[in-house]
Amino acid sequence: MSIAKSVFGTARCGKEVEKYVLKNACGTEVHVLTFGLRIQQLLVKDRNGNLGDVVLGYDTLEPYYDDYQGTFVGRYANRIGKAEFTLDGVTYKLAKNDGENTLHGGPMGYHIVVWDVAEVNDGDEPSIVFTHTSPDGDENYPGKLDMKVTYSLSADNELKFTYEAVTDKKTPFNPTNHSFFNLTGDHNKKVLDAQLTLNASNYTTVSDDLIPDGQILSVSGTPLDFTSGKKLGDDMFADDHLIQLCGGFDHNFCVDGEGFRKHAEVYDEESGRVMEVYSDMPGVQLYTFNKAPGGIGKKGIKMGDHTALCLETQFYPDSVNHDNFPFEYVVPGTPFKSETVYKFSTK
Repeated sequence: MSIAKSVFGTARCGKEVEKYVLKNACGTEVHVLTFGLRIQQLLVKDRNGNLGDVVLGYDTLEPYYDDYQGTFVGRYANRIGKAEFTLDGVTYKLAKNDGENTLHGGPMGYHIVVWDVAEVNDGDEPSIVFTHTSPDGDENYPGKLDMKVTYSLSADNELKFTYEAVTDKKTPFNPTNHSFFNLTGDHNKKVLDAQLTLNASNYTTVSDDLIPDGQILSVSGTPLDFTSGKKLGDDMFADDHLIQLCGGFDHNFCVDGEGFRKHAEVYDEESGRVMEVYSDMPGVQLYTFNKAPGGIGKKGIKMGDHTALCLETQFYPDSVNHDNFPFEYVVPGTPFKSETVYKFSTK
């Protein structure tokens, strides 16, 4: 129903960072920054009609440089082992910003880019089209990548992300959104009581530095079985090596089926809020904010462990180094397109 624009700050590069507010007839509001395409606020009603901000974040620009709150991630979301991959006989060495590995596109990834606004569409389903050209050799990835990312808010409370890209050279591309959700609307509260269902019968096993070893195993009989739904807190501290190592969940799940389908559902019983996740991506990463940075978030609230969960739709981590994982490079002449939807309701 409306789109409003304001200035949020000035990036370190000197560019002005704008904030756009998309609002629909239901009163749902999405606040988007041109800096990293971050979801800075997401106001959704509870079962009593009260609006609450269901994403963590910051009131000012500078803290966003230190983490991935709400951001668009690329060129490659999640991790690439040993910070390198070989494509058509050429080995590309990437920045090591996660131990010996690369994470979320590297330290100068798209999360710190001030994106251009190409189109603003007001109306019953407001949307904004953002663009950015990543040059050949950006963070040492091959190929110029011209990206178009559309954020839209439907009349029935679907927040849609549409990712499109073309390249002049074969290159990996694994985009995602990295919002930290807390459906209670109270950022002091932990998400242990959030009821999560994942339509994923399998997961990728990893080494202690969270790099897949190539195996895909069943979740049945493990703390990772969310197929029937359960509270996050039921198994968040289970006697499991990786869960203990991470201090909670930080796992890639292999979503059942193919094409655009339902990945997950989260329900907060206290507020009545429901979030459904749909995507055409093969995987979804569950992260339960196990190691909060401790900084001050919105409204002066200190970031705390387990006060949010992330559901990042994606290709599996390190797919560029595992031929058995579902993954396709972007190639010249064949545009990339993917869509992810977060749908909100109450019960």
